[in-house]
Amino acid sequence: MLTSSCATAIRGLSTSAQLSKVNNLTIIGAGLMGSGIAQVSANAKINVTVVDSSQAALDKAQKGILNSIQRVAKKKHANDAAAQSALVSSVVDRIKVSTSVTDSVKDADLVIEAIIENIDIKRKVFAEVEAAIKPTALIVSNTSSLCLEDIGLNLKDKTRFGGLHFFNPVPMMKLLEVVRHAETSDETFQQLVEYGQSVGKTTVACKDTPGFIVNRLLVPYMFEALRLYERGDASKEDIDVAMKLGAGHPMGPFELADYVGLDTIKFIMDGWNKKYPDDVNFRPSEFLNSLVKDGKTGRKSGEGFFKYE
Repeated sequence: MLTSSCATAIRGLSTSAQLSKVNNLTIIGAGLMGSGIAQVSANAKINVTVVDSSQAALDKAQKGILNSIQRVAKKKHANDAAAQSALVSSVVDRIKVSTSVTDSVKDADLVIEAIIENIDIKRKVFAEVEAAIKPTALIVSNTSSLCLEDIGLNLKDKTRFGGLHFFNPVPMMKLLEVVRHAETSDETFQQLVEYGQSVGKTTVACKDTPGFIVNRLLVPYMFEALRLYERGDASKEDIDVAMKLGAGHPMGPFELADYVGLDTIKFIMDGWNKKYPDDVNFRPSEFLNSLVKDGKTGRKSGEGFFKYE
């Protein structure tokens, strides 16, 4: 059962704390986010272990990381095959995979959970992680929509728990939201900031509120565009063109929603609406619900608000 509210308190940072560098990182979840986090971390000379219950998912992650870092190497060292090979090897050689959470977190300085947005599954994983890690290790979630206070409800030591919200695709997106809840220690928060900066991200500090900064603005924005269309005030095409040319957005709200996945934004909004039923910004859309029900979830299914080849 979810707690009554997300934490809103942020304490000041401690400048005198002795912070340790993240040398060994374990990532729980071998999907696109987990793979991307693994790549940027290994590229920053951090030893990485990616954990997933599915060996097939791990094999797919390794292949995806290899292809991605090869593209980076070709772009960075266009005319130097030896430098390309060295860069690829330096990243790939630092990444291991495993199907055992317990074995993989024992030596970790930082454990990042990047699995499905299901709070019960996350709590189960964190219980297993906390029972096996060393006492100085940090535990974080890459959640994009759930409150840390709710995810970490059963943790025995909440001071070393926080959030690192990466953006997809991780190797390309420069932003990292660093999130703290009421019991996150100053030292933990600062160490997470330093880790984020070490992997090449620009970090912003966030409170433990729905959607943090980006999704708290972005998801209601997409739903407001949907309401504008549902009222018949403008077409989807014109709304997208207007926001691209009038506001300088790289994608319009409908194109963006299809890229993110209609099932994903529905899941986020449904969760917020359930927890905050009186907030008009979190009202669901029946039109969106019908599209998702019909399997039209955006680019990944070939059709969402628009059709794709």
